[in-house]
Amino acid sequence: MKRFATVLLLLASAAIWTIPAQAQRENRSIGENQQESKRAAKQQRKANKKLAKNQRKAAKKYQKAQRKASKQQKRRH
Repeated sequence: MKRFATVLLLLASAAIWTIPAQAQRENRSIGENQQESKRAAKQQRKANKKLAKNQRKAAKKYQKAQRKASKQQKRRH
C-alpha cells in the first residue's frame, strides 16, 4: 500500500512539474508566431509594393504607346 501511494504521489508531482513547462512553451510559441506574422506581413507589404510599381510602369508604357500611336495617326492624315 505504501508503494502504491508513493508511485501515485510521484505521478502527481510529475504531472504538476510538466504543466508550467507546457504553458511556458505555449507562451514562447505565441511570441514566435507573432514574429512570424510580422515577417509575413512585411513580405506581403514588399510584394504589394513591387506589384504596384510594376503596374505603374505598365500603365506609363501603355500611355506612351497610345500617345505614339496617336501621333502616327495624325501624321498619316
